[in-house]
Amino acid sequence: MLKFIECSRDAMQGWSRMIPATEKMEYLNALLRVGFDTLDFGSFVSAKAIPQMADTAEVLAGLEPSGTKLLAIVANVRGAEEAVLHERIQYLGFPFSISETFQIRNTNKTIPEALEQVTAIQELCIKNGKQLVIYISMGFGNPYGDPYSPEVALEWADRFAGMHIPIISLADTVGVAEPAGIAALFSALVPAYPQVEFGAHFHSTPQAWEEKIAAAWDNGCRRFDSAIRGIGGCPMAQDDLVGNIATENLLRFCASRGIASGLDANAFGEAMVLSDRVFRH
Repeated sequence: MLKFIECSRDAMQGWSRMIPATEKMEYLNALLRVGFDTLDFGSFVSAKAIPQMADTAEVLAGLEPSGTKLLAIVANVRGAEEAVLHERIQYLGFPFSISETFQIRNTNKTIPEALEQVTAIQELCIKNGKQLVIYISMGFGNPYGDPYSPEVALEWADRFAGMHIPIISLADTVGVAEPAGIAALFSALVPAYPQVEFGAHFHSTPQAWEEKIAAAWDNGCRRFDSAIRGIGGCPMAQDDLVGNIATENLLRFCASRGIASGLDANAFGEAMVLSDRVFRH
């Protein structure tokens, strides 16, 4: 079975219209009825940097009980300290860029400083019964001219695995990944670290999504991030955003391969309809 991680937070965080907390609650509750494995629902980050996520704690309080696990993004120890106080949050996600330029743009920290944050956040997670998800941002290259090779991504994955971080997601932050590079990384990582769950967080043009998903799936990846209608992208990366993989396309991929999705089709249809209202300008 393919594991669906619905990234509503990624879709909402850069949206031009401020979405009221009540609308976020309604949309997230609709998503919680679909049966996704995990909902990336919000973030505990600077309200100045990402004003759309300033109401994450308020929104969390309005979410209905569900078997779907909740993931919140944090960018530093302060955010992690706030996130771990919430019993319903199971996962804390940290974007760790292997591009120095992007790490500074995204979290205002150098790579060594970000690694110190990861160490402290992992300790917080263990102490509070949470799990840390590391996103290796710019995991397939970067647009800044910073040094990159697949070996760099592999070295960082090895380092995080050695820190007993349970989930590592390779993030194609600006949509530059190609099938050969995706296949090379997942075919090396999945068998080498059976104790780690490796995921894929791809941003893509509408034309390239299927080849990226297929390359990851065919090389052992079973955890995929997506967002309804492909909305989203990282607002700290560049001006011309490349959107998320559309969840409906991921469902189409499952159907073409005979892969069980485990999702409630009626609930998914209702969430799709609601998304038109939430993501209006």
